[in-house]
Parts: sequence; C-alpha cells; structure tokens
Amino acid sequence: MLAHIPLEAFRVFDAACRHMNFSRAGRELNVTQAAVSRRIKALEEHLGTALFHRSGKNLTLTPEGDHLFRRVRATLDYLEESLEPFRPQTGGTIALAASGSVSHLWLGRRLRSFSAQHPGISLSLLTTDALPELAAESHDLVILYSTGDHPRWSLTPLVPEVLAPVAAPAYLQRLGIATPQALSADEIARLDLIDYSRANAHWISFRQWFARLKTPPHAPPGRARVSFSLYSLAIEAALDGDGVALGSLGLIRDLIGEGRLVVLGRDLLETGYGYHLGLPRSRASTPEALRLHAHLLGATGPQPPDLPAAPPEAAQPGERPR
Repeated sequence: MLAHIPLEAFRVFDAACRHMNFSRAGRELNVTQAAVSRRIKALEEHLGTALFHRSGKNLTLTPEGDHLFRRVRATLDYLEESLEPFRPQTGGTIALAASGSVSHLWLGRRLRSFSAQHPGISLSLLTTDALPELAAESHDLVILYSTGDHPRWSLTPLVPEVLAPVAAPAYLQRLGIATPQALSADEIARLDLIDYSRANAHWISFRQWFARLKTPPHAPPGRARVSFSLYSLAIEAALDGDGVALGSLGLIRDLIGEGRLVVLGRDLLETGYGYHLGLPRSRASTPEALRLHAHLLGATGPQPPDLPAAPPEAAQPGERPR
C-alpha cells in the first residue's frame, strides 16, 4: 500500500494533526489550505477510512486518525534524529565517542561536571565497543584503547591500564579478610573470581593476569564463578559483593577512592596499553571541543594512593575497546 501513497502526504497529515487546522498546517508547509485539504482527502481515499471528523472549521481525529498520527509522529521523530549527524556543525555541540566501560566507569561523572561548568555547550556521546564506529572521523573527540598511535586521531594519554584484583569491603568482611593487601596470588586464586569474555588475543582476563605475575600461583586458578560479556558488568558484580574482579585501576579510581572497592594483594600488571583522548588529524577542532579536551585531561589526576608501581608488560601494536 505504501508504494501507492506519496510520502509527502504523511508530512501534510502530521502538520494537520498538530495544528488541528488546515490553514495553519498550510502556512507551516508553505502551501494553501485547499492543497492541504486535497492531500488529506487523497490519503483518506488511499486508506479507505476517514482520518478527521469535520464540523465546519473544527477538526477532531477519528480513532483511525489518532492511531495513524501517533505512528507517523514517532516515525518522523526517528527520522529527524537519524539526520542529526548530517547537520552542519554550529560549534555548540560536541560529538564524543567512547567504549561502554569507559563511559560507565569513568567518563559519565566527568561529563556531568563539564556540563555544569559550561551549560551552553551540548554533548552528544556515542557509546560503542565497535572499533570502526568508535574511531569514525565524524566525532569531535574520541577515547581509544591504544598504545598511543592512530592514523586518523592525535592521541594524548588519558588513563594508563594497570590491572589488579578488586573486591567490595562487604565481600572481604564476609570472608573475614582483614588485610586484603597481604593476600598472595595463591590466596586470591582461591576466591570467587568474576571474569569477562576476551574478545581478542590482546585482552587480559584473570588467567592471563595470574600467568604474567612474577610469582604466579602454584596451581592455576579454577574456572571463574561467573563470567560476563561486558567488563562493566564484572565490576558491577564486584560492587555487589559477589566476588573478585580484575580492576583496571585508572577506570575505577573513583570507586577505590570512595572505598567501594579494595585492591587485593600487591601485584599490579601494567599492560602497555591505555585509554587515550583523541582529536582529529584531518581538521581543526572547535573551541568547545578543545575545552572538553582540556577538561578531561585535567580530570585524570593521580593514580589511587598506596599502590606500588608496576613494571610495564610488553604490548602488541593495535587497539581495542574495553
């Protein structure tokens, strides 16, 4: 049926419904009242039902018309949102892209503080773990998991990746662990481990973390108590007291500082990767994007206190989101 109805008829119908007046709808669309009336009548003939009750100049929607209006309005709203990336940039909106874990664990509260300081600047955040979308050049800023080089983005180190086991105080109290930093690798391996899926060979989960320690456990760790497809869900489970997750300390610095998570043992693994803030190489950045760039770099701050430095682990070139 749709192939036989001009799409313009739905725009006319939408305007008529919003104004409940053919003359005002015509002024919005820059056509005459008679043209609106003809197009509504043609649409009703195509559909085989009346869309409006007409009483002189007064209009009300029929049940069929009301149902159609809600569907047409939702479709036009969706189309309007889909066209947003193609609009000319006015400089008042910053398009930023980051992975789900970065957005959930680190970025959210920093964007809120930026918005509070700059209420006139709009932010558009794309959260995705698909690298082609994450590194698309349509963004003003990106946060990439990388060793520091990218052909299309000029990267500045934001958060280095340092991995260590973490758990909630309630979990440790339940097990009677009073000095979590004194735990050995063997003792940690026997706890309730919360892991996450490795999407490629460069990801490090608990098995790889234990294997790369200077003093690995005598027995390999058993199967994780639970494994999630998303890293952020593993951290959420640790916060809920379900067990021990492998924490990326830079991303969860706030949670450690607030006392919601505690680092176990003294073994840290620095992977050589990290989260980098990127500006496009192919074009000049807007003043607003540069302002957010400076704000995020200034929000990194020191690493969590009382943690020993970790020797760097050799990393393979490339990047991936975590």
